[in-house]
Amino acid sequence: MKPRTLIAAATLAGAGMLLTSQSVKAADAAAAHETITPAFAEAIANVPGKKMTALVVEYAPGGKSSPHRHGQAFVVAYVLSGAIRSAVDGGEAHVFHAGEHWSEKPGAHHTVSENASDTEPARLLAIFVADTNDNKLVTFDRK
Repeated sequence: MKPRTLIAAATLAGAGMLLTSQSVKAADAAAAHETITPAFAEAIANVPGKKMTALVVEYAPGGKSSPHRHGQAFVVAYVLSGAIRSAVDGGEAHVFHAGEHWSEKPGAHHTVSENASDTEPARLLAIFVADTNDNKLVTFDRK
């Protein structure tokens, strides 16, 4: 699979089109980024018009994501391994370790999302609850 940006990975996963074990890599050579692997996308049976999409986000040592928003999706991020530094809506950055989580309200600005370690990898599971037709789950800030 050709490298794609986080936007493409989230869009395809959100549409339920990518449910493979292949990784989707960020393609910005200017900075260390994340590797995204779609986990699942399912309609929420008891909430008409909503879906749940999950992505595994892997950060190499020192890896990070550019500041972004997740549109009107509600997001829960659960750290699977390592430690992730995160800051939302201008709040103070906090380091979350394996087994910890944070959430983001719809429209939140995710200003910091990065591996807290320069020597160890880190992984998280990002779960999005969004409108069924919302396929653009990530929008990066303009530079």
